[in-house]
Amino acid sequence: MSIMEYNGGSVIAMVGKDCVAIASDLRLGSQALGISSNFQRIFPVTDRVYVGLPGLATDVTTLRERFRYRVNMYTIKEEREIEPETFAHLVSSTLYQHRFGPYFIEPVMAGLSKTPSGGFKPFIAATDLIGCLNFAKDFVVAGTASAKLFGVAEGLWEPDLEAEDLFETISQTLLNAVDRDAYSGWGAIVHVITKDKIITRTLKGRMD
Repeated sequence: MSIMEYNGGSVIAMVGKDCVAIASDLRLGSQALGISSNFQRIFPVTDRVYVGLPGLATDVTTLRERFRYRVNMYTIKEEREIEPETFAHLVSSTLYQHRFGPYFIEPVMAGLSKTPSGGFKPFIAATDLIGCLNFAKDFVVAGTASAKLFGVAEGLWEPDLEAEDLFETISQTLLNAVDRDAYSGWGAIVHVITKDKIITRTLKGRMD
């Protein structure tokens, strides 16, 4: 078994019309043994940027604190909030610095970036465990159920989904994909980021 699959867990981010969603399951396991059904993998970076950290649970905690420190340092130095694109490169460089003894995490980022006209445009990205960035216009996935997430998302996602439809799409994608993966599941949490607010909902899933 790969060390990436040891604790299980999956994350997906999706683009909508002027909104973006990021969701993960809530299972923490030790291989096939379930340990917790309320393990958080998605963390707020700013009011408009969230990061999901699927992979080894100890590295989730380590990287969350490291990103929090680096984002705070950026905010103090630059005297402004970090933009999603900048944060993606910060994540990439942090992981690449440790490429010879990497963190076993494949981060997924989602947020709304400011446009020169003053509006917001959705942004999603993911990296591998040494920080190779993958930008997408539709969705990005990571974790033990990533192959199943790709399949379901390809079938359900449509361009320009409104916030409520995006929530429904990402929820159905995640719940149906993790049902086909033994190391993910046990409920889910979904964050939908719009320019006005962030909607967070916890979903019940199969507990078997």
